[in-house]
Amino acid sequence: MPEWLVLTLAMLAACAVVIAVTFVRHRTASDDEDPSETPDVIEYMTMWIGVVYAIVLGLAIAGVWEARSVAQDHVQAEAQSLHEISERVRVYPADVRDRVRGDIDAYVSHVVTTEWQAMADKGEVTERGDELLARLRVDLTDYRPASDFEAQAYQPLLDQMAAADEARNDRAGSTGATMPGVVWFGLLAGAAITVGMVFALQIRRTARELILAGLFSALIAFLLFLIWDFDAPYSRGITASVEPFLHLFPDAGE
Repeated sequence: MPEWLVLTLAMLAACAVVIAVTFVRHRTASDDEDPSETPDVIEYMTMWIGVVYAIVLGLAIAGVWEARSVAQDHVQAEAQSLHEISERVRVYPADVRDRVRGDIDAYVSHVVTTEWQAMADKGEVTERGDELLARLRVDLTDYRPASDFEAQAYQPLLDQMAAADEARNDRAGSTGATMPGVVWFGLLAGAAITVGMVFALQIRRTARELILAGLFSALIAFLLFLIWDFDAPYSRGITASVEPFLHLFPDAGE
């Protein structure tokens, strides 16, 4: 099901629940109930519950957005390190240089065409990607520099290899959801309490009040959906992009 459709249904469902509860409450209310006599303390509590929940929502959105940005940084760092290896290995003999660059191309191609989809579907990197990166490491570490010029390039290449490996591990560690279950419980419970406090104000069935109550509940549903959408940096919504690999290795996606 498309995510835009999930969002639409969630917002409509939130509005429908609020409106339905309002009608039920109105029908079951006593004849002498006066909605204008809401105690001041209830209005005060409703205001502060809304403020506190707004702060929590803001922190949650900031957290998942930051996690998404960090995930994109991992991709950029990995692609850049591999690109540096591909460029700096030019000082090596042609057969070594071609083998290393071939290993890099094979690895990047696998990440772009296969592993990225596996991350979205299963939330994990592939063993094949580990094998290809390990083969690249072996080619770099097993080579013995034949001159001082090659020796000067040897350690920087290993440093870039270590950086690529670290970036891959970081990418693998950020494939899943970033929000703990207890936080989701708090967000959903807070949404129920915040929307429920609307009924403590004894809203009536006027069109203005029903529209405002529906829009308020739809807004909360949208913000919760936004958090859920950003919660998995590589699989939902505005995900971390594979563009850094494609930019530095244009032939990888072919």
